[in-house]
Amino acid sequence: MARLELTAVGKAFGPVRCADNLSLTVEPGEIVAIFGPSGSGKTVLLRMIAGMFEPDDGDILVGGQSIVGAPPERRGIGMAFQNFALFPHMTARDNIASGLRAKAGGGEAASRVRSISRLLKIEHVLGHMPRELSNGQKQRTALARALIGNPDVLLLDDPLRNVDAKLRYEMRLELPNLLRRSSAAVLYVTQDYREAMAIADRIAVLIDGHLAQVARPEEIYARPASVAVARLFGDPSINLAEVVPVVDQGWLIGDIAGARVRLGPLDSHPADHAPCWLGVRPDDLAVLPSASEDAVPARVVAVTPMHERAVLLLRFADGTEWLAAQPPDSPIAGADDGVFVRFAPEAALLFDRATGLRVGLPHRRQAA
Repeated sequence: MARLELTAVGKAFGPVRCADNLSLTVEPGEIVAIFGPSGSGKTVLLRMIAGMFEPDDGDILVGGQSIVGAPPERRGIGMAFQNFALFPHMTARDNIASGLRAKAGGGEAASRVRSISRLLKIEHVLGHMPRELSNGQKQRTALARALIGNPDVLLLDDPLRNVDAKLRYEMRLELPNLLRRSSAAVLYVTQDYREAMAIADRIAVLIDGHLAQVARPEEIYARPASVAVARLFGDPSINLAEVVPVVDQGWLIGDIAGARVRLGPLDSHPADHAPCWLGVRPDDLAVLPSASEDAVPARVVAVTPMHERAVLLLRFADGTEWLAAQPPDSPIAGADDGVFVRFAPEAALLFDRATGLRVGLPHRRQAA
């Protein structure tokens, strides 16, 4: 198997630059999720690697050899699309085998089809036409077709987007082992941060054609490189407030709606008086019935049950609104109740207000 390398890759369509100086390495057997909002350039990146588009700048290498300019069928790449892209006139068996027959004889192809369909639990529908398959069966058929040729590089373009919630959850558990078994270098595009965190060894966060951060899932959640990255991870999203930190007795202090709150020890953050965004995740907030040190008074605007948690919309005295996620065994305040909100200093993330980049030492809390 071979390593996939992107070196300063760029691509533009007219005035729109979809990829800008992208550099990334994916090792054999590694799964890297390309995650970002719609329109950030994820699918364009996959299509450049697959050979549907050629990059304007930079190079793409597989096993140390450039594949730029090579025809798609000679790149050693398998790809599964979010819309499945199955041949409508072929059975599931023939769709799976279609990418292999040029390389293997009929007997070997049939054996490989049986083996991979058994692995993906679709052997009972091999004789069905695509119109007779459920979305989950179509997804597995497309994945089997991409995997059957043992490609050096496997590109998956949001493959679980069109399947039902139950199958999506099951595949998040099954896919990592299946993909690592293939030993291919895997790029997995998704718009679902939970999917990226569940499946990938590393996540490459793509925003407006730029790689904003490449790191392990737990690091990106706990130590986002910027406000833009922090906002993409977590449900509910991270709370933000403008602060100008000052030093007081070895602590960095911030003013939140008139309350002085410790943001961390002085040695963990840069010098004071720099305008910052303070970021605190809803799971890190404690909602208390009475005042305590570092607590900010607030009023509950609304309470929304969400799965195993309740999400409280809180409004501070200056009109700033934050969200707090509370566990089911905690006392839940009702709408219009007065409460006090507190978070531990180690939960605070500070971002430079001008650039949006994180400042200070890493936040050490692990992903929920």
